Amino acid sequence: MTDPASTGLPPAESPVPGPSPDASSVHLPPAGLPAAGLPGVAPLPAAAPPPVVPDPDDNRRQVLYWRLLARLFDPEEQAALESASLAVVEDVGLPSALLDPGASVDSVVQRHPELADEFDGLMTPEPEPDGARDRAAEVRRAALASKLLLNVFSTGSGTVSAGQLARWQADAGWLERSLGRPPGGLRGGRGAGAVTDGPGAELELGAVEADLVRRMHLREVLADPALAARLTPSMSLIEQLLRDKGNLSGIALANAKSLIRRYVDEVAQVLRTQVEKATVGELDRSVPPKRVFRNLDLDRTLWKNLTNWSPEEERLYVDRLYYRHTVRRTTPQRLVVVVDQSGSMVDSMVNCTILASIFAGLPKVDVHLIAYDTRAIDLTPWVHDPFDVLLRTNLGGGNDGPVAMAMARPKIAEPKNTVMVWISDFYEFDRSQPLFEGIEAVHRSGVRFIPVGSVTSSGRQEVNPWFRERFKALGTPVVSGHIDKLVHELKTFLT
Repeated sequence: MTDPASTGLPPAESPVPGPSPDASSVHLPPAGLPAAGLPGVAPLPAAAPPPVVPDPDDNRRQVLYWRLLARLFDPEEQAALESASLAVVEDVGLPSALLDPGASVDSVVQRHPELADEFDGLMTPEPEPDGARDRAAEVRRAALASKLLLNVFSTGSGTVSAGQLARWQADAGWLERSLGRPPGGLRGGRGAGAVTDGPGAELELGAVEADLVRRMHLREVLADPALAARLTPSMSLIEQLLRDKGNLSGIALANAKSLIRRYVDEVAQVLRTQVEKATVGELDRSVPPKRVFRNLDLDRTLWKNLTNWSPEEERLYVDRLYYRHTVRRTTPQRLVVVVDQSGSMVDSMVNCTILASIFAGLPKVDVHLIAYDTRAIDLTPWVHDPFDVLLRTNLGGGNDGPVAMAMARPKIAEPKNTVMVWISDFYEFDRSQPLFEGIEAVHRSGVRFIPVGSVTSSGRQEVNPWFRERFKALGTPVVSGHIDKLVHELKTFLT
């Protein structure tokens, strides 16, 4: 082995003699190569990252959200979180009542009216023009949002009174307003037709409300007119009333009917506006316009008579008047609505009876309504009054679609002039094949067949995959469960 001393080179572990190199003469390795891999070059120490300075507003928001989570999962107060949250709320100029779980949003707003505008659209804020974040404003929104979420989702346990249900519904209404939704829009209720981003929130709020209704001694509340008057109609409440109507009598039954009637009228008002907008047909120019003053087309009349202008007299002589066409083209149609009234379809039953009554009120639309579970019932004689229809339904039971089809087919007089809407989850079990064969025969006869998974405000639906695939192959895919979609589908046929 060669001795390093005999080569005239210094040993590898010895420093190279001579003057020390300055920074300009040191050749560092390319990026990605370790400096320690070069002889005689020591690795440079890594630059220390700048110290992270915590943002005080971020800390404040975290305190509020930690308190919210703690109260949702454990009703016991956490003293440290409560005192820290109180300091945050007071620091941003908000009332301490926001931290009181027993105070409703209505009571807070009554004492502090200036907060009403802040709750509106609270959870859908407009982005800042320059993209900057107003962290102080975020803390304020976090405090208000925590109040809403705690009041809506922390409902405790035990018996619920009519007043508690009413307060919860009011708080849920404020939450809907904060998200830019109409009343009932997150509960599948009176905000029928509201556009939603997804069913998650609707399902959750609907479940909370249904749980409150189940925990309420409804029969005792209905028997007391003062307590019954405090109830706000909702889909969950109407479902319980329809299921229990056979066990009600006297004052309780009268109050139940009054609540159902209020709910039907409120939903009908929303749906009627949608249907009226959707069912305006094209102008029928084959019919001469009615020659009355309100139909006078002044602009066209002046334009067409400009050649009669007399410069000497500075006067326009009109020898012909022009009128606007206002008559809409309408065609007689027959609408057959078949609704599954089994227990899983209660909201569809309510919405469809109301929708059928509205279409029945349109000119030249012949509406027939059939409800079924293991038996079928023809509700056409009462189709103009959804209240009477609902009182004649018996929610629950199984499904027997072929029985309903046997009742519906004789109503098809002119297939090309008929639309059949079938609302169901299509879980028919051993009757699936017979029902599909009947549907296929109706479709091939020329009837416009529209299968609908459900008709709700939230649009949620669950359809038997066996039927879904066959409807798709038949060219009649299942319509989304949102009621807006059904109105649109019917518009294209009835105009």
